[in-house]
Amino acid sequence: MSWPIEQLLPHAGAMILLDELIECEIERVVCTRRVQRGAAFTDRDGLPAWAGIELMAQTIAAWNGYNARVAGQPVRPGFLLGTRSYRCNVQHFPIGTELRIEAVRGFHDDEGMAAFICRIEAQDMLAEARLTVFSPPDASVLLDPETNIIKEPTHG
Repeated sequence: MSWPIEQLLPHAGAMILLDELIECEIERVVCTRRVQRGAAFTDRDGLPAWAGIELMAQTIAAWNGYNARVAGQPVRPGFLLGTRSYRCNVQHFPIGTELRIEAVRGFHDDEGMAAFICRIEAQDMLAEARLTVFSPPDASVLLDPETNIIKEPTHG
């Protein structure tokens, strides 16, 4: 089964930075992105290296969305909690570069917490990081501005 990337991500419009999901396995996912002039975050030099973290996070989101679709469930939002050891050997991914973004799940729990080892590869370019993400079964509590998830202490 395959779906357009727009049907796998909780993002919309220009905030979708991926072009396609090309591989999806139980613990691994690979997506692609061609760096295009005028796309979100690009400048005259291309896509800044720091945007690689978002490409990695969206690749993980695509993995999550794919697995939800296969299970007949809706795509649900996730949250990037942290990035460790992000390294990239270039300052920008140049316009026209075809990026291959891979994420391999190294840890997960039943509450929706997971860690992925990620890489972006293209010609002589390489970016690597470990991302920690959270995709709770019901994110509505976290997304509702009326919800007070920080409780005031009670005095008794």
